[in-house]
Amino acid sequence: MSPSAKSEPLGAVRERVLAALRQEIIAGRLRPGDRLVERELADRFQVSRVPVREAIRALVAEGFVHFETPRRTVVRRLTPTDVKELFELREALEVYAAGLAASRATPQDLAEAADLLDQAAAATRAGDAEVITDVNSRLHDRIMAMAGNSLLTAALEPVAGRLRWMTRRNEEWPHLLVEHRELFEAIASGDPERARAHARTHVRTNYRSTVRHLFGEEAAELP
Repeated sequence: MSPSAKSEPLGAVRERVLAALRQEIIAGRLRPGDRLVERELADRFQVSRVPVREAIRALVAEGFVHFETPRRTVVRRLTPTDVKELFELREALEVYAAGLAASRATPQDLAEAADLLDQAAAATRAGDAEVITDVNSRLHDRIMAMAGNSLLTAALEPVAGRLRWMTRRNEEWPHLLVEHRELFEAIASGDPERARAHARTHVRTNYRSTVRHLFGEEAAELP
């Protein structure tokens, strides 16, 4: 354990390890079926096994990993049902949020969203998948914030990481950028119905693309 780790509060160490492992899973550096071994991770992060154990338990609760046996923890292999259920929830919440955002967005909100779209365009031209995923996630967070409903944001938070993990597999970046621009324009128009329609189309298109990239097959429409 490094000297700096000894002086770092246990909770902070746990959060640091958790954030790092979560990002490695989302980015694909830890792949489905890969094993998480406490001893090896403690050595790598130069911490004790206690915060590593707690971080792994948090990842289990978030749906990123599972206990294959009592002594073997691995990154989850996503199933079509996992994807379908999460996108059903995403559609219900994000479509509603887009309608609220169209009614409530301020000029400052729209300027910040437009800046994120510019960042997404630059990352798309560069083909930087990790930056694209991060910026697109922040854009969706911005839309949720525009909705001005803290309970709505809290309802999506527990599954936000898993959605990032799934959509990271979708590499149709130029098309995704077009969809985000259309969604932004619908929200900026101030027309809630138009915004909801674009949000619904975006979620369903992203669902089909994600399933195709994960499982190599076309997905059925969400009900």
